Amino acid sequence: MDEQNKNLILATALSFIVILAWFVLFPPPEPETAADGTAPTTQQSTEGAPPVAPADTATAPVTDSGDSGATVSLADAPRVNIETPRLTGSISLIGGRVDDLKLKDYRTTLEDDAPIVTLLSPQGTNDAYYALQGWAAGSGLDPAAVPGPDTEWTLSEGDTLGVDSPVTLTWDNGAGQVFTRTISVDDNYMFTLGQSVVNNAEGPVNLAPYGMIVHHTQPDDLENFFILHEGAVSISDGELVETDWDNIAEAETNARWGRQAIVKEGVTTGWVGFTDHFWQAILIPDQGQPFDEALTYDARTDVYRAITRQPTQTVAAGGQASMTTQLFAGAKEWATLRAYEDAGVPKFIDSIDWGWFFFLTKPIFWLLHELNKLIGNMGIAIIGLTLLIKAILFPLAYKSYVSMAKMKELQPQMEKLKKDAGDDRQKMQQGMMELYRKEKVNPAAGCLPILLQIPIFFSLYKVIFVTIELRHAPFFGPFQDLSAPDPTSLFNLYGLLPWAPPEAGTIMALIFIGILPLLLGISMWLQQKLNPAPTDPTQQMIFAWMPWVFMFMLGSFASGLVVYWIANNTITFTQQYLIMRSQGYKPDLMGNIKGSFKRKPKPKPDARK
Repeated sequence: MDEQNKNLILATALSFIVILAWFVLFPPPEPETAADGTAPTTQQSTEGAPPVAPADTATAPVTDSGDSGATVSLADAPRVNIETPRLTGSISLIGGRVDDLKLKDYRTTLEDDAPIVTLLSPQGTNDAYYALQGWAAGSGLDPAAVPGPDTEWTLSEGDTLGVDSPVTLTWDNGAGQVFTRTISVDDNYMFTLGQSVVNNAEGPVNLAPYGMIVHHTQPDDLENFFILHEGAVSISDGELVETDWDNIAEAETNARWGRQAIVKEGVTTGWVGFTDHFWQAILIPDQGQPFDEALTYDARTDVYRAITRQPTQTVAAGGQASMTTQLFAGAKEWATLRAYEDAGVPKFIDSIDWGWFFFLTKPIFWLLHELNKLIGNMGIAIIGLTLLIKAILFPLAYKSYVSMAKMKELQPQMEKLKKDAGDDRQKMQQGMMELYRKEKVNPAAGCLPILLQIPIFFSLYKVIFVTIELRHAPFFGPFQDLSAPDPTSLFNLYGLLPWAPPEAGTIMALIFIGILPLLLGISMWLQQKLNPAPTDPTQQMIFAWMPWVFMFMLGSFASGLVVYWIANNTITFTQQYLIMRSQGYKPDLMGNIKGSFKRKPKPKPDARK
């Protein structure tokens, strides 16, 4: 067998097997569903009350001091409006919760009139999701004397929460303690939640401050895709932990927290919250001060909580105590997260799911992001990224294609060796190895560039799939979302008719293949034609089917990834053609193309029969 063809088949088959296994085991997710917050409301049986026990009563079971069954709907609760360049919503004065938040810069679909994305929603709505904070009563203090999730606060300062326009809420418990909560927000997605208590009673009181993000039930629109983490995410003194929803629900019961819980105690730097594909809500306590992080699940009410808890504070008579927590609630934009990380939020950029190959995905995304800033078109940026990757790998590719050209020059000598050796395979192999050493040819060199493409392919796929910068990113014409499959097909005359293409992953989508997958198959086919078809029938069959199998298999992948693959094939074809010509071997491209369309001659009948 031709060693060059053997290597090419080996490398291509390995790539095919890996990608096919990935495609079969982890098929692309369903198209993104609208998250416009207009789902019908459902009544919840309990409230996300503070599951916090003060540090001085650590052995006591945790109580839900506000599970009163109240339902605080968006319509009937007294509210304070939120209005910033990027956010709109409101704060409920019942519990002082940030529970109504929409992202102005993002719409649920590509249509101009599509609803903007809803991130947080109050109790009583489907997938209720909100943030609150408070104080848990310590020893000697009645739990009713601290503000709970059903406490009605009074707006004492401010009117509408906006950039440089904080609001202040107050509550007097009538027992000598006055609680104050000041909420501010920046021009992106970061809220600062400051709360304090003044003790006007005659004796000291003990209180433990906490912050909490509450999610009623698992989200309805979970994508459940292996490449994507959905659930809780946290940093605990430098350690990144990603916890799936099911793992929270299956946690062991923690006596101190009084429910199923995953707890990190004594953390000094970190944060915790919930994340999905593009959005997240994260609690960030004061860094450098000890606090506990917990993920809890209440099986009675199907409620998940991400909690930060500070140590109990003793407030003397006439004294006061305070604490500050930040709440990030918004889109997982790389530049925004990096700015917050530079401002002191540790490893905040890691809230994006970079995966196991973060050492590749992070620099690949950085290159893609910078190219997009420079060019202004994400599709062209992907092509530019492909050029840069090929430039980095060029020295290896050059050696590979030079080796392939030399292998072609040695073809007559290899055929002579095969003829002389006959059926003695050992003699043939020894002769070939001697020929390789004499001519300084590495028969495995042709595999390396293809093998290196495998981790780069998966890393780029991860980047295209998980980063919000690719969401609804346009290329040209009908390609207005590079994170989605090719929207064109023969069914809609490749984008000329205003009809939606068949749903990705269906038989119809395979039949009515899009423009990009078609170009992918053609580019792979042309790349094959730089070399004559192998004489072995099995090899011929593999080579004949490989481009078209890839075409159909990658047709339902993100179109940005297919753009990369087409660009990669085109550049590889050009490199291989020019390098092999420079080494004296002239690929018969047109002859090989014509040969693939020739009918095979029928075997002559045996005259002896």
